[in-house]
Amino acid sequence: MDLLNTLVDKGLRRESPTREEALAVLATSDDELLDVVAAAGKVRRHWFGRRVKLNYLVNLKSGLCPEDCSYCSQRLGSKAEILKYTWLKPGEASEAAAAGVSGGAKRVCLVASGRGPTDRDVDRVSETIKAIKEQNESVEVCACLGLLSDGQAERLREAGADAYNHNLNTSESTYGDITTTHTYADRVDTVQKAHAAGLSACSGLIAGMGESDEDLVDVVFSLRELDPDSVPVNFLIPFEGTPLAKEWNLTPQRCLRILAMTRFVCPDVEVRIAGGREVHLRTMQPLALHLANSIFLGDYLTSEGQAGKADLEMIADAGFEVEGTDQVTLPGHRATAGGGCGSHEGGGACGSAPAARTEEPRTDLVAVRRRGAGTDLAPNA
Repeated sequence: MDLLNTLVDKGLRRESPTREEALAVLATSDDELLDVVAAAGKVRRHWFGRRVKLNYLVNLKSGLCPEDCSYCSQRLGSKAEILKYTWLKPGEASEAAAAGVSGGAKRVCLVASGRGPTDRDVDRVSETIKAIKEQNESVEVCACLGLLSDGQAERLREAGADAYNHNLNTSESTYGDITTTHTYADRVDTVQKAHAAGLSACSGLIAGMGESDEDLVDVVFSLRELDPDSVPVNFLIPFEGTPLAKEWNLTPQRCLRILAMTRFVCPDVEVRIAGGREVHLRTMQPLALHLANSIFLGDYLTSEGQAGKADLEMIADAGFEVEGTDQVTLPGHRATAGGGCGSHEGGGACGSAPAARTEEPRTDLVAVRRRGAGTDLAPNA
């Protein structure tokens, strides 16, 4: 296909595709899917080889969030039967992080529900970061605490944080349909605060919320403009008890097209397969490794993931290798640009309509997390 040859050439030059080209990727047929994966795989391998970076989530504070994000099981008014607990102590969080590191994780992501941290919360997380770094000096630590106030990103950086995550989630034009308690501009502001503080910015999206192809292209192009070092691609987990519980819009093929489009638009960025990969990619997860160079290991914030051992076997079986702590994630031109990240050296449906629903919602694929952080049971790592 001339389209794919053009996109590969642009990806190798770090040149942005046009919106029309990005939309065309999402509009490809199932017969063309393997060609799309192969083309985007060339771009992925050019910048990241066959390495897969492993990340591990630690949910520092679960549930009881005052925000009304429709996709979230921890939202205000959620009836999802998830684990709910207040802040883990630094020692507890460090112990949970160590389980992920022992399973091969290079980065630990510390997440807390809520609109944003108080100064006391920043102190608490700073203590946790120090505890983790004392136990595992080489591990990268990314904080995800919501909207940041002035000066908080700098304090996290001083405490040893390498990165900060705050996702845009969806397009600016449809953001108000998903969340009303804060704005899209609030999210952009927090990503910019992380950048300005010298933290490596991590910002991504959630696919499967009923958005159009145009919405997906809009948010990925907005992410390219923000220039984060990593872009997590989440696939909606339709929790019972949330407003989007019936939004089963994704197929494995659709997920692969979304990942391929993201890779073409953000060719030299760490593209991470995040929440929902097991639910929606299912047996086609190994193909996604040809598009993304990073995944989460084990469980997510409030749902269980694939067993860590199965992740490692999948990576090996697909012919990839786990990225080591002595390897720099980002390509040289990004790694030397600064940013304070531990990765830096030295420091379905086509067109505009929502995707077609699968015939029967697979609600049996969503399992509420009952182990790991906030429980007495061993984590899945």
